[in-house]
Amino acid sequence: MQGLEEWQSEVNFLGRLSHPNLVKLVGYCWEDKELLLVYEFMQKGSLENHLFGKGSAIQPLPWDIRFKILLGAARGLEFLHTSEKHIIYRDFKASNILLDGSYNAKISDFGLAKLRPSASQSHVTTRVMGTYGYAAPEYMATGHLYVKSDMYSFGVVLVEMLTGLHALDTTRPSGRPNCWKSGLQNDESDGVVSSNLER
Repeated sequence: MQGLEEWQSEVNFLGRLSHPNLVKLVGYCWEDKELLLVYEFMQKGSLENHLFGKGSAIQPLPWDIRFKILLGAARGLEFLHTSEKHIIYRDFKASNILLDGSYNAKISDFGLAKLRPSASQSHVTTRVMGTYGYAAPEYMATGHLYVKSDMYSFGVVLVEMLTGLHALDTTRPSGRPNCWKSGLQNDESDGVVSSNLER
């Protein structure tokens, strides 16, 4: 059944973990071929919607709120990496950071999470999964998963918050850089920070 492994991963991890910066799993159900997960209600939706959403209802986030969100997400990742289970999240991106009514960040979607390697191993070898543009290049090239793979993804989200650009935008017109890295690699410091961001 498609999605069963990811559903089981969600239930196994979120059913056993509790932290202020991880979304709470309220319930789950498996009936016939239907798989259901119920999370706590997150009033402000995803960080992705606030960064890239369209429409008059979407307002730029002030810097203090952006910092609060990044700090909360970092605390969630730190908990996963240092908890008794030693978890590598593997799918850190703006759409998986949910915000409650006070803009407290909570990491969601544990379908791709893996247990960290034992002390005698440096990495977990696994099938490459995750979101292109957020996954660490060495993981994409080798399938070797490290804790630092999550840190790379965190850095991508940080740059998205600073620039207001998607890590990878396939709709960007030809001739314009497709990835935020292009401008940074060319030492173009002017115009790197999005003009839409509130100061």
